[in-house]
Amino acid sequence: VQLQASGGGLVQAGGSLRLSCTASGRTFGSYAMAWFRQAPGKEREFVAAINRSGGSTYYADSVKGRFTISRDNAKKTVYLRMNSLKPEDTAVYSCAATAGYGSSWPTTVYDYDYWGQGTQVTVSS
Repeated sequence: VQLQASGGGLVQAGGSLRLSCTASGRTFGSYAMAWFRQAPGKEREFVAAINRSGGSTYYADSVKGRFTISRDNAKKTVYLRMNSLKPEDTAVYSCAATAGYGSSWPTTVYDYDYWGQGTQVTVSS
């Protein structure tokens, strides 16, 4: 599966953005999806994940209550709605897909098989 992320930009602190990640192929609904981010000089970190049906989600503590991950399998798209943005949210955001995972949520880069290119999110103070 190929993934294409979009929706990044420059926003003031307290503002909102919605990222989108659209997949090619016919098996989008077979993948759990996630968003990761990487700030300059830092490791890529997990942000949020959603299961195949969209009925279950999981968030990093740093974004819980501010970000919402969702998906539309008919449109082969996963979204990340980001509210109350902070300067520390500034990073390149990437979407990822995994065909299989166990009983615990996949939250490391090694858990994911496919990656989209990143989209830059910059939050000014």
